Amino acid sequence: MLRVFDTLANLITGMGTAKAKSSASVYAFMPTTHAELEAAYRGSWLARKVVDVPAMDMCREWRSWQADDAQIEAIEAEEARLGLQGKVLEAKIKARLYGGAVIVIGDGTIDQASELQPERIRKGGVLYLVVLTASRVSAGEIETDVASKWFGTPAYYEITTNTATRVRIHPSRVARFVGAPVPDEATSGRQGWGDSILEAVSKALKDAESAAANIAEMTHEAKIDIIRIPGLMQMASDADYEARFQRRTSLAMLAKSLNNTLILDKEEEYEQKQVSFGALPDVLDRFLQIAAGAADIPMTRLLGQSPAGMNSTGESDLINYYDRIGAGQKLELGPSLAHIDECLIWSALGNRPPEIHYRWNPLWQMSEKDRAEVGLKKAQSFQIDASSGLLPDSALSKARVNQLVEDGQYPGLEAAMDEAQDEGDAIDFGAKAEEPEPAPISNVIPARMAANDATPRPLYVHRKVKNGAEIIAWAKRQGFTSTLEATDLHVTIAFSRAPVDWMAVGESWESEIKIAAGGPRVMEQFGDATVLLISSSSLKWRHEEMKEAGASWDHDSYQPHITISYGGAPADLSAVTPYQGEIVLGPEVFEPLDDDWKAKVTGD
Repeated sequence: MLRVFDTLANLITGMGTAKAKSSASVYAFMPTTHAELEAAYRGSWLARKVVDVPAMDMCREWRSWQADDAQIEAIEAEEARLGLQGKVLEAKIKARLYGGAVIVIGDGTIDQASELQPERIRKGGVLYLVVLTASRVSAGEIETDVASKWFGTPAYYEITTNTATRVRIHPSRVARFVGAPVPDEATSGRQGWGDSILEAVSKALKDAESAAANIAEMTHEAKIDIIRIPGLMQMASDADYEARFQRRTSLAMLAKSLNNTLILDKEEEYEQKQVSFGALPDVLDRFLQIAAGAADIPMTRLLGQSPAGMNSTGESDLINYYDRIGAGQKLELGPSLAHIDECLIWSALGNRPPEIHYRWNPLWQMSEKDRAEVGLKKAQSFQIDASSGLLPDSALSKARVNQLVEDGQYPGLEAAMDEAQDEGDAIDFGAKAEEPEPAPISNVIPARMAANDATPRPLYVHRKVKNGAEIIAWAKRQGFTSTLEATDLHVTIAFSRAPVDWMAVGESWESEIKIAAGGPRVMEQFGDATVLLISSSSLKWRHEEMKEAGASWDHDSYQPHITISYGGAPADLSAVTPYQGEIVLGPEVFEPLDDDWKAKVTGD
């Protein structure tokens, strides 16, 4: 019989054959007991965070119901009364720890084996929600009828009461949460439940904690005193000498402690051995990285540490992690909560409007600056839409108000708009005072047609370097024979030969920009100018904003830089180490464009 092996093999080295050492490695699964899982959760901070963090992130921002205001208030009040968010968090944590958990829906029905039909629930009919783990409730046989909506899940659940009575519960009365899904219900032995999350990651967690514990033990022997005494082993057999030796060493150590002086015999030798911990942090970090990878949680989130590396923010790791959490909300929490939500809506409203639904709130939250920038962009887009005349004012007004309400831009805006409408106020973006109609001006927003409009003119915008003296001192140390004056160091943001309305360019969000130490810094030669290239998203964003306002730029792209010298740089620029300190930039300075600017530059 011909046997075919679909793998790479080498008969000489034994690779891919039975001679290979790796051929003895096999995967084995040893189920962890309930007591071991509880001990890991209660005794290991790392295991607890692996269990809790994803569950907490799935529930912390919760969800937003989409319905009328009164309906939303009623549903959210019902969620608060039942403590739904907290119950879901508890069930998710216990499911991840033990492999499974359920939330039992209590509606006062005595016959728990009967199906719970949400449409029969009266207003306020959901009385309680109870979380039970897989150790408290047993799953029945798996439903094998493909026509059943419970196919592939337990056909019933059973709870043993304090009186040893077994109560059977219909699957419609529970919301089922599973830890790590098992590949095959028939061979897993879990009977309707999944594995604990800790099963697959326990080795990685133990390795990381063992490494930390071993390093902690090493600190007790970080410094050891060594004294060499001639003939010690020969004289140690004498009991009198042993007593004298102990007394002598005690006195020597006492003198060392009191006087910082160690007194020794001329023939004795003394030295200290110190353990080097230089490479141990990297070793421990590797173990923690493996543990974080096994748990599928970024180290910045698992350990609460700052991102490592130059110019590293950790945002991409967190965004990817939050995307995975969002997928878990839709694919895991959503189906588990589907039946509870139907009962919740009937209990809150007494009916079920078909248009009611919810959205999971985003986990990634923008900073105040990012929100302000997005708000500015939206306001500019709205102004352009309003001036185009393509959309009716009433429709655009409602859409803009809804946008501001959803963004939370102005607290109480919705109620204030209702009051304004009751008072008969109307919004007309095209309304103007009675005056002679001006001559048409193409591509100009009506809000700019005012008596104080600025005449478009060429523009030069820059920011002065406030700590220029530090940079000049660095340049001198690097071998520059001449430099610009410290007060002349600056970063150009706009150099527009095309006329532009300065008022349309507007002011910057930041009166001062601090570029942190480190990050990408490069020395380049631009003609006879030697410049320091720097990286700043704020400067690039502001440059693009000025171009959108009509400013021109002589180059294909914008690269922020600081001119250090004209002709005074060392011959070998590659030997110059770029300035790595903090750079502080002052406020934006608007000036008319001066084509003869270079003649006015002073040097040192």
